[in-house]
Amino acid sequence: MADLKLLVPELNEAETMSAETARFEELLLQASKELQQAQTSRPESTQIQPQPGFCIKTNSSEGKVFINICHSPSIPPPADLTEDELLQMLEEDQAGFRIPMSLGEPHAELDAKGQGCTAYDVAVNSDFYRRMQNSDFLRELVITIAREGLEDKYSLPLNPEWRILKNRPFLGSISQQNIRPQQRPRIQELGNLYMPDSPRPEKGPEKPHLNLWLEAPDLLLAEIDLPKLEGALGLSLEIGENRLVMGGPQQLYHLDAYIPLRINCDESKAAFHQKRKQLMVAMPLLSVPS
Repeated sequence: MADLKLLVPELNEAETMSAETARFEELLLQASKELQQAQTSRPESTQIQPQPGFCIKTNSSEGKVFINICHSPSIPPPADLTEDELLQMLEEDQAGFRIPMSLGEPHAELDAKGQGCTAYDVAVNSDFYRRMQNSDFLRELVITIAREGLEDKYSLPLNPEWRILKNRPFLGSISQQNIRPQQRPRIQELGNLYMPDSPRPEKGPEKPHLNLWLEAPDLLLAEIDLPKLEGALGLSLEIGENRLVMGGPQQLYHLDAYIPLRINCDESKAAFHQKRKQLMVAMPLLSVPS
């Protein structure tokens, strides 16, 4: 187990800056620069033409907003779960379920009264869209995730109240979108796992949620939710070849997770995101997972 002592000053430095996201992107760039240079050249994105589905109307501080929910077979489908399984997952506050979607750029349009408004195109997988048509639950879930995705991407708070337009599948025109040829592959959700030789504690520090994904074939990213913390002061982090151990100040948090990949612990980097209250970790891999 390598003790990454350099992580602590980096975390403290990141938390004093107003642009935590920019700092984390800098760390990711440093961790993956050589890996990206070694990759063979391939298209970064491909163009798709989403097909119209339905349109919802809401608003923001800037005026009326319309969201065109579209679909394309080029977008990967989400995990094939029943509504009961999905509902149970959401009730347990697990983050293992994702609905892949492409969020388009805003485009200015005119509404039915000839007044200016803004429209966004959000595309999901075509097969999943057909399934969603027969489920009010899935339709409302997609609308909620799409709205939250647009808010996060464009820093635009939207009214949580909305309505579906009747007899109008879209507003304006649906533009082509660029998507990645391959979505970031999800790996095993580790937020509820302990080391095999460690008993599950009944009392003591809280075990935070851990979210993992592959950003590139040789780069593993992690987000650790720490809602009780305002900064990185007092955090400890150790990364081994296949293990991540994090401790929080005043024993608020403790995470000891086995990761079934070979991690380059010497090149791993971390930063604390104050707004999201998350510890973000970039971990280059020693070998590509099969």
